Amino acid sequence: MSDVALALGGATFDGLVKIEELAGQGMITLRGDLTDKAIVAAVKHVFGVTLPGTRETAFAGSTGALWMSPDEALLLCPYDAAQTKADDLAAKLADAHALVVNVSDARAVFQLRGRMLREVIAKLAPVDMSPEAFTPGMVRRTRMAQVAAAFWMDDASTARVVCFRSVAAYMFGLLSTSADDAAAVNHFAG
Repeated sequence: MSDVALALGGATFDGLVKIEELAGQGMITLRGDLTDKAIVAAVKHVFGVTLPGTRETAFAGSTGALWMSPDEALLLCPYDAAQTKADDLAAKLADAHALVVNVSDARAVFQLRGRMLREVIAKLAPVDMSPEAFTPGMVRRTRMAQVAAAFWMDDASTARVVCFRSVAAYMFGLLSTSADDAAAVNHFAG
């Protein structure tokens, strides 16, 4: 695998929240029946996590799994381990109806940090971002303005957004505009 080359060179913005382009996130797409015992066991063995339920995440240290759809999970690991883990998982699933692809270099990841992150995301995605409806441990695969994206909260003040690398500049612009100090709506202020 190639060295980590950030789409935007490590872009940052500081406003209602701090936005940072993150480097080095290994990402493997897994397609298949996420309830298949062979798939569940292989993911547990290679990533150390149990596949999460609908719209949920599961993390164990530096690895994790995000539910993307009934037949798709996004598996996370350190960037340098992504190809090895993808190869290991594919080998374990050789007899299963499954697809395993390392998509680390095809995606961009942004971290949002701050107490206004719900407001910043709510302006862009058709998702109920109230604390009762969206909590840490949940994931949404949706659109943010005009592009496909997924996001989840690591904790009450930290979220990550994943999008295709080809739209990273557009996503960063959207997030920065939504997080501009002059753009506060204060709907979720607390």
